[in-house]
Amino acid sequence: MAETAIRFGILGCAQVSCKLSKAITQAPNATLHAISSRSIDKANKFAADNGLSPFVKIYGSYEAVLDDTDVDAVYIPLPTTLHLKWAVMAAEKRKHVLLEKPVALNVSDLDRIVEACEANGVQFMDGTMWMHHPRMPKMKQLLSDTHRFGQLKSIHSCITYNAGPDFMNNSIKVKPDLDALGALGDIGWYCIRAILWAVDYELPKKVVALHGTVCNEAGVILSCGSSLHWEDGKVATFYCSFLTYITFDIKALGTKGSLSLNDFVQPFLENYGTFSEASELDYMKIEPGKWAPTPNEHVVSNEFPQEVLMVKEFADLVEKVKGKLGLKPEKAWPILSRKTQLVLDAVKESIERGYEPVEIVP
Repeated sequence: MAETAIRFGILGCAQVSCKLSKAITQAPNATLHAISSRSIDKANKFAADNGLSPFVKIYGSYEAVLDDTDVDAVYIPLPTTLHLKWAVMAAEKRKHVLLEKPVALNVSDLDRIVEACEANGVQFMDGTMWMHHPRMPKMKQLLSDTHRFGQLKSIHSCITYNAGPDFMNNSIKVKPDLDALGALGDIGWYCIRAILWAVDYELPKKVVALHGTVCNEAGVILSCGSSLHWEDGKVATFYCSFLTYITFDIKALGTKGSLSLNDFVQPFLENYGTFSEASELDYMKIEPGKWAPTPNEHVVSNEFPQEVLMVKEFADLVEKVKGKLGLKPEKAWPILSRKTQLVLDAVKESIERGYEPVEIVP
């Protein structure tokens, strides 16, 4: 572990905290300093269930982590409705903020969070783990290859999972007072970010939600989709749902080739990720009943799982801010979060307006 390991505190014992507590422990430049819950009993149980070091401090309130002067940064996996309060409070306590997605209920709330981070000189990053996998720059290299891929024309993303009756009745993700964005916020966020990633984060001109949105009795979205449109003719679609079999797909189509993968949120295996690409340069005349040749599969290995790589990158940024160089926080990450939130807000507005087109205003 690095001598200047960034000391993390975690606000809350959500299920994803299990993965992140392990990731923080595995990252070479980070250490888990504290875990908290609204009750000390729950925090102690979390520590025991996850085999945390006896040196990790256990707190029965979120405030206690923020008041701990040894904590450099916090990971916040709380319900979305609580993000504004606790992210702002963390920034005001000069804690760097790694915030679980969706980062806010709307872009106005996100702006207040980012403003607090900037005012207090702390780093902000959202918890979109898949962006930190080393296959992402490899895929971006392909999309930028005009010889093999050509001009990007269309992107399609789909994330679904059938969570079951217990989830539908009890999960915070279907409770309007906790995670009011439902499937759109939970997994639609991933779809939107993937599409924006493919187009180098150029915002679409407009979005049009697809007919057929499904909500529960409390009005929380369980299933929805949308199309996104750019002035140059590019188009994208996404679909997210808690109601269908598990799918983690993205496909990008160019004038000369295509890229696809079926596990873009979570690779099938921790130590490598794959993607497929096909190009007209590789294809002879397609014979009846077979492709000639088959698409190319690329394998990209990684030393650490993507969640560890995310923690490592965030800790690197924090160290640059708090270290001897005294650099300012990197602004690229909050910009990406804001663009994602803008599109998400527009999709939600289109649904609420009866599937009318909604223009994106940066």
